[in-house]
Amino acid sequence: MGQEEKQSYLFPLFSKFPIKLVKGQGSRLWDDTGKEYIDLMCGLAVTNLGHVHPKVKAKLVAQLDELWHGCNLFYLPHQERLAQLLVENSCMDAAFFCSTGAEANEAAIKIARRYAQKVQGTDRYEIITFKQSFHGRTLATLTATGQAKVQEGFLPLPEGFVYADYNDIESVRTLLSDRTCAVMVEMIQGEGGVIPADLTFVQQLAQLCEEQDILLIVDEIQTGMGRTGKLFAYEHYGIEPDVITLAKGLGSGFPIGAMLGKAKLIPAYTAGVHGTTFGGVPTAMAAGVATMETMLEENLVERGAEIGEYMLAKLTEKLAGNPLVSTVRGKGLLLGIVCNEPVADIISEVHARGVLVVPAGPNVIRVVPAMTIPQEDLDQGLDILCEVFAEKAAALAVDVK
Repeated sequence: MGQEEKQSYLFPLFSKFPIKLVKGQGSRLWDDTGKEYIDLMCGLAVTNLGHVHPKVKAKLVAQLDELWHGCNLFYLPHQERLAQLLVENSCMDAAFFCSTGAEANEAAIKIARRYAQKVQGTDRYEIITFKQSFHGRTLATLTATGQAKVQEGFLPLPEGFVYADYNDIESVRTLLSDRTCAVMVEMIQGEGGVIPADLTFVQQLAQLCEEQDILLIVDEIQTGMGRTGKLFAYEHYGIEPDVITLAKGLGSGFPIGAMLGKAKLIPAYTAGVHGTTFGGVPTAMAAGVATMETMLEENLVERGAEIGEYMLAKLTEKLAGNPLVSTVRGKGLLLGIVCNEPVADIISEVHARGVLVVPAGPNVIRVVPAMTIPQEDLDQGLDILCEVFAEKAAALAVDVK
C-alpha cells in the first residue's frame, strides 16, 4: 500500500465515529470542519468538569513552568496534597497513584493477594468478580472482566478469577472457597450496559466480605469523582469498601489513576513491592488537585446530583411509550437508554444533529454529561436525542403498516 493510500498509522483497535474532534470548551466540542457539538459523553466519563476547565488549566500551566517529572523516590508536594484530598473525602487511609484505570485495578488485585499472603498469612489468591463487568485491558484486568469477548484471543489467561452473577448474593456465596482473597465489583456496570447494583445486594456483599475476612474492592474508575451524584458511588450504599480504584474523572482529561485503601493494607504495600514510573508525576497531580479542589469548592457533586435527577425524569417522560426503548436506568450523570434493538443508527443520527453520545454495548446509549453543563445545553441535547427516537419510532410504525 502506498503512503498516499494509507488511512492511518494506528492499529485499528477502535471503531471510530467519522468525526475529527479538534477543540473543546465547557460542554461543547468542535470538529475539523468547524461543526459544533453538545457533549453528552465526556470522553467516557472523563471530563466531569467540562473541557479545558479554567482552574484546572491554570494549575497545569503553572506546573508546566515548574516541574514535569520528579521520580517517586522523592517527595512531590502535589502528590501528597491529592492523596490528602482523596483520603479526607472518602473512607480510605492511603493512596497509590498511577496513570490509568487498568493500572489502578492491577494495583488493587496485587494488594489483595499480597495482603492475604503476607499480612494474613494465608495462601489465598482468588478474586470473585462479576459477569458483564469491565476492569481493564491488561492481562490481569481483562481476566477480571467478566466478558468473554474482551478475553478472546489472549489465552492462556492468568488464573485466580471466578465470575458471579451481578446482583445475586447467592451466586457469590457458591463461589467462596479457601482460595478467595477478595471480591471486586462495580457499583454501576458501565460497559456492561449501565446496570446499577441493588442496595440490598451491595450491603449483603459487604457483610459477607467482613464475615469471611476477605477484601471488598469497588471499581470506581467510571463511577467515581461525582459521576453518580456522590463523590464516590459506594456512598449511595452505606458501606465502606477496603479498596477503591479511580481514574477517568480524576484528572479532567489528564492521564491519572489511583488506588485507595484502608490502613490495614499499608503493611502489604511497602517499599519495593509495587511501583510506577509515570504514576504521580507533578503534572498529573496538579490536574488531580485542581479537579478535586474545584469539585469541593463549587459544590459540583451536589449540582451533578440535581442535574442527574432532572435528566432521568426528562428522559423517562419523553421516551415513555416509545417502542424502541425498554427503560432508562443509572444514577446521577451516568444514564443508559436501554433499547430493544441495536443503537448504532440512532447514535449516528444524533451525532449528525450536533449531539455526541456513545454506546454501552450494542443496545444501550450512554448519556454522560459534565457536572458543569449549562441547563440550555442539557435541554437542547436531550431534546435532540428524544426527537431522533420519536422519528425512528414513527418511521418504524410506517414500515410495519
